[in-house]
Amino acid sequence: MKHLSIILVLFQVGAAMAQSTNASLNEDYYHWIDRYETKAGRIMPQVFTSVKPYKRDAIVEFVDSLQLNDNLFNSSVDQFNYQYLRNDSWEWSRSEANQSERPVFRHLYKKKSDMLYSDLPEFDIHVNPVLYTSIGNVGQAGESLYLNSRGVEIRGMIDRKIGFYTFLTDNQARLPLYVRGGIAQNPVVPHEGFWKTFKDNGVDYFQARAYIDFDISKHIYMQFGHDKTFIGNGYRSLIFSDYAPPTLFLRTNVKVWKLNYLFQLNRVAADAPGSIGGSGSGKRRYPEKFMAFHHASINIGKKFNLGIFESVVFSPKDSLNDNTFDLSYLNPVIFYRAIEQQFGSSDNVILGMDFKWMVAKKLSAYGQVVFDEFLLDRLKEGNGWWANKFALQGGVKYIDAAGVNNLDLQLEANMVRPYTYSHNTQFGSYTNYRQSFAHPLGANFKEVVAIVRYQPKPKLNLIAKVIYAEVGRDTLSSNWGSDLLKSNSTREQDFGNTIGQGVSTSIAYLDFTASYMLKHNLFVDLKVVRRDQDAPALSQRNNTTITSLALRWNIGQRLYDF
Repeated sequence: MKHLSIILVLFQVGAAMAQSTNASLNEDYYHWIDRYETKAGRIMPQVFTSVKPYKRDAIVEFVDSLQLNDNLFNSSVDQFNYQYLRNDSWEWSRSEANQSERPVFRHLYKKKSDMLYSDLPEFDIHVNPVLYTSIGNVGQAGESLYLNSRGVEIRGMIDRKIGFYTFLTDNQARLPLYVRGGIAQNPVVPHEGFWKTFKDNGVDYFQARAYIDFDISKHIYMQFGHDKTFIGNGYRSLIFSDYAPPTLFLRTNVKVWKLNYLFQLNRVAADAPGSIGGSGSGKRRYPEKFMAFHHASINIGKKFNLGIFESVVFSPKDSLNDNTFDLSYLNPVIFYRAIEQQFGSSDNVILGMDFKWMVAKKLSAYGQVVFDEFLLDRLKEGNGWWANKFALQGGVKYIDAAGVNNLDLQLEANMVRPYTYSHNTQFGSYTNYRQSFAHPLGANFKEVVAIVRYQPKPKLNLIAKVIYAEVGRDTLSSNWGSDLLKSNSTREQDFGNTIGQGVSTSIAYLDFTASYMLKHNLFVDLKVVRRDQDAPALSQRNNTTITSLALRWNIGQRLYDF
């Protein structure tokens, strides 16, 4: 990846400021951060919540500001969350509450949050084990499920100028039958890259995320490595989600005044040839493509944040590019659509906007609009032109609902038109490793998500999710606009396209989780999942009930909520 390496060397000369690594993407963790901004009822300048992951120093500055100015952490539960977030990034908070009273073997866990650490001006390091062991049972079939992950997480700084992060796990799992059914049709493990079969109906995969981080100036930082990104304030993202596997990236972020600007270049797998039927990934080099991404957001007053974005998926391997890497896409401020038109490119450009509105204290609204291709005249005609490809999201969050402390509600709706995110080659589709960069369902669907989160005690979290989706599926011989891997040149029709066309399929997903924190970042999860999928045209109805018990240590929940 010589182009990224050259850029990295050019900018590394400017690294001179103390910097911070990121808090890894984790739905529950990030909810604890975001809820307090909504509870305050105003936009906080320390964290632009539509761009994730957040940096650890920004999280500490954020919660300390709320504690000082708003006194939001007034209940025992909120005070626990406040101390937890400060302890988790104690190199920035210097939290005295993180000191262990009884270290293990005198040298381990001197700090509650770290197994091993060094805290010197020239070298800061935090080393923690990663463990995820889960057992489950499928009620109808009596089949057992399991997940076994072991690994390590390391973060730190050198001379407080260069930051580094590494996360490594080795994993074996037997996944639910509906997930295995998807693997049989599309030979990839959701969220993961290279994999192989393991024993009876199991999978084996290795997960690696790592990057280096440095500040160019007080307001600009850069990161280079292999990790995930999430853009938006919702449960789902229609712009850039963490559903697909980690990618190699070069990220530059500018945060100044009321503005935040992100430029990111990703190298991704254009395809991941495997064996249909689910016997593992292929063993040859995969074709590659790139995604260049811009996102700019501005805080308007104290109540509203508006963001705009554009992304382009391109590849030197595309026959029209003649094996030439288009250096124009490395320009961090130019409009990609202008480049595409200037050179007659067929690359896939997607653009749109997102917003967040603090309606009142404890109540916020958010949304996203994505345009893949769009002609207003065609839309007015109402004839279902295939290339009017767009996606919409709208949602609300209600914190401490009905006056009940730590009862948080979220309601979200998502809609994606047929053929959105698709392209006429594998080098232009909005995918990585045969998985969507945006929503897990791809395109051609409507979805409603309702989430209730309740934290009755400091260490106990109860979470209930209800997800209902109506999807128009493709078949092996048809393309109705759901599967992003199919060329949109094989579409069934130019006009008369509607959301849900094709094989009408409804999915109802219910998830209840009780999670208890035994020690810092050590959780016990009791989970019950019910998933019903119905495709009347094919006389197919699949019902799944799963109960599971898990022990997690320094890792987020594994979710297959699609």
